[in-house]
Amino acid sequence: MSNTTNWNRRRFLGTTLSSAVGSTLAGTAIAPAILGATAAQAQGKGVTVGLIYVGPRDDYGWNQAHAVAAKALKSVPGVKVVEEENVPETVAVRKTMEGMIQSDGASLIFPTSFGYFDPFMVDMSKKYLKVEFRHPTSLWSADKHPMNLGGYFCYLDQAHYINGIAAGLSTKSNKIGFIAAKPIAIVLRNINTFTMGVRKVNPNAVVQLVFTGDWSMPVREAEACNALISAGNDVIACHVDSPKVIIETAEKAGVKTLGHNASQAQLAPKGFITGAENKWETVYKTFAVAISEGKKLPNQFFGGYDKDMVLSTPFGAGASDKARNAATQAIADLKAGKPIYTGPVKSNTGKVVLDKGYGLYDPVLEKMDYLVEGVAGTLG
Repeated sequence: MSNTTNWNRRRFLGTTLSSAVGSTLAGTAIAPAILGATAAQAQGKGVTVGLIYVGPRDDYGWNQAHAVAAKALKSVPGVKVVEEENVPETVAVRKTMEGMIQSDGASLIFPTSFGYFDPFMVDMSKKYLKVEFRHPTSLWSADKHPMNLGGYFCYLDQAHYINGIAAGLSTKSNKIGFIAAKPIAIVLRNINTFTMGVRKVNPNAVVQLVFTGDWSMPVREAEACNALISAGNDVIACHVDSPKVIIETAEKAGVKTLGHNASQAQLAPKGFITGAENKWETVYKTFAVAISEGKKLPNQFFGGYDKDMVLSTPFGAGASDKARNAATQAIADLKAGKPIYTGPVKSNTGKVVLDKGYGLYDPVLEKMDYLVEGVAGTLG
């Protein structure tokens, strides 16, 4: 992929803003300074921000969630946004980062796909020490990575908990399907937290789980959705890169759905309940303002509803009144820091996996290698 090709595929965007940056930072001394900064303070102190997507920006999923945030970033005065989509997790992303730095003058880059981090972002951060690189995971480690590299993370499991509460109060069959990509910790956490929400309001409901094997497998996703519907599941949730096929398949069959990553509401006007959305906008605006003010960025930045870093898609026609009311109250509880895992919690094999209560951001919850009670499925 040549730099000329990269240039042709990008859009350069000037910006204005009508509101202040209302975001917060977790666990860093920079927070008070950034909290007092407004977008107006960034005006005239230009910063170029690069965003790189592994797929199309309009995928109704992971990439679109970042693209929505990039669009919001355009409103910050003095910020120029450079975007490139469909960049594979290969040497191509190194070339894209290089082009953004050398040709566009980017001083802050967000390569947004998992496979971009190592070795590509690690190598580039060592080469360009004056450029800040941030990745949407917690892969950065102070003992082995450069200080101009780091991670940020929206704890989407909190929004999946809300999805679960809404699902538990919207099902009639007490069978809720969940289609997931891979049995890795971050995915298992979303499945488990979703199930905790379901079982909190409907102890009789069961979450029937199917793994597709990869992040984007449209044919397999459609097959899994149809199989779950045939098995009597009247609500379908998911964790795949783009839920578009799943949402459309379920809607066609008259089955209710819950979203993931970005809003899929318009795909299911009859059956959509709500969805778990990443609010990357909070991260991007906060970091851009900090860079423009000459402030050091944190290497780790994370949060959920309490930090305005996740949100729930507005309720659709598939949500019952009880679901709306209970989900709204649960969001308020999460904003107040009320925990989800109060313990003891058993796995679906009967083993106690959490013997006490844990806070929303307890490191123990990062290491899930099990499925909680209420999930019908296996890790294999």
